[in-house]
Amino acid sequence: MAPPQPKAAAKAPAAPAGGVQKAKVGKPRNYDLGNGIVRFSKTKMFHKKAKYKFIGKKHPKAPKDKKPAVVVKPIGGEKNGGTRKVLLHRRKSFYPTQDKIRTRSHHKTFSKHVRRTRPSLTVGTVCILLAGRHAGKRVVLVGVLPSGLLLVTGPFAFNSCPLRRIPQRYVIGTSTKVDLSDFKLPAHLDDTYFKKNKKSTKRSVKRKEGEDIFVTKKEKYVPSEQRKADQKLVDEAVIKAIGKRSDKKILRGYLKSAFGLRSSQYPHRLHF
Repeated sequence: MAPPQPKAAAKAPAAPAGGVQKAKVGKPRNYDLGNGIVRFSKTKMFHKKAKYKFIGKKHPKAPKDKKPAVVVKPIGGEKNGGTRKVLLHRRKSFYPTQDKIRTRSHHKTFSKHVRRTRPSLTVGTVCILLAGRHAGKRVVLVGVLPSGLLLVTGPFAFNSCPLRRIPQRYVIGTSTKVDLSDFKLPAHLDDTYFKKNKKSTKRSVKRKEGEDIFVTKKEKYVPSEQRKADQKLVDEAVIKAIGKRSDKKILRGYLKSAFGLRSSQYPHRLHF
């Protein structure tokens, strides 16, 4: 039998290249298993931490020595009382009548907030509008604007829904998708493009002689030539993408029809 070999001396751990190595933070024994379920219950942790040993026991805090606010000083003179109390810390001689106006940084303004859209709302998704004058119509999502609003179109030839913005909370994203990978949204179609002109209706509408000045008139909206050209450009790309699908006839009818619920139909049970 061969003699036992001597054990090699343990090597000293090499120093880390970056300097002092930080201590590893361990995992707590009562951690979240998922969906808000923890590993140990409240009763189990009560026994593991031995909290029953401390029930009924009170440990009053030791009283702290109060620092004197005044000091007694002797004063000469027969009629001065002999002593006088003097404050160790003098009170303020000036109290402002108004609070100072603090300058606050504007890096967290609403316009610079991070916008997050639902994962189901991607470019080319067929959506159902839930609010506005076009509520119930099925539209195609063509882009997400920097303000977080969704840019959708009918197309206009299918259901008379033009290019318009809508918040994502007023939209149901369906599983039907249109391939718009080849289409690039024009750069000028942003939030300022859709901003309304807030002119006074009294100044924008000229009155004729003899008309009542107290009757307000609303100027009728007429789309500009630029708006018509952009609508035609976007709709052509969407209609072209629909025409490439094998179920183009069914999809055209799907976009032209309005969404509605019949009896015994519940939205939370439907698969869109």
